[in-house]
Amino acid sequence: MEATARRPGRVAKLPPRERILDAAEELFQSEGIRRVSVQAIAERAETTKMAIYRHFETKDALVAEWLRIVAADYQAAFDRVEAEHPGRHREQILGLARFIAEGLPAISHRGCPFINSLAELPDRSHPARRVIEEHKARQTRRLVGMCAEAGLTDPEQAAAEITFVLEGAQVSTQNGSVDQAGDRLMRTVEGILDRYRSPLGATPATTG
Repeated sequence: MEATARRPGRVAKLPPRERILDAAEELFQSEGIRRVSVQAIAERAETTKMAIYRHFETKDALVAEWLRIVAADYQAAFDRVEAEHPGRHREQILGLARFIAEGLPAISHRGCPFINSLAELPDRSHPARRVIEEHKARQTRRLVGMCAEAGLTDPEQAAAEITFVLEGAQVSTQNGSVDQAGDRLMRTVEGILDRYRSPLGATPATTG
């Protein structure tokens, strides 16, 4: 659900629920969750507040559903690299890093939706926070599994370091503190993979 110059022609073609989510994504990304009212979403979606509440019980529920869609995009990236590099686990991990690196230019303008949302939602019981926490836990499990399949000597530590790099690159891009963040991200992840490579393994880049 990447918001672009599709509006307003695209809006009329979407079913009501998707139109609401499309409008919510655009506004939450550009203005923040707290600043955006349900009325503003209704106006952007060319619908009414009553229609929004027919699909989403509360604004919090709408925020949570938007973040589920964002999380699904990230999980789809795992599926994609696994399909593109079957049995080549090092290349799968590098594919994930590349997915993040290629998305950094958009983050420089709008920020990471997870980081932005966590900053706005301090209540850990908020349904959107639970969506983010569950997504991150699932992402960690998958990355640890890839590192284990790649034959790395300490899969959990390697996955933690890679996670620090991927998330740190997004924050650094958002605040403009590091230039060439995408290239630096890729080189750092390659270094982590090399450092934890098993000395008894075959060539991880081709056999995992």
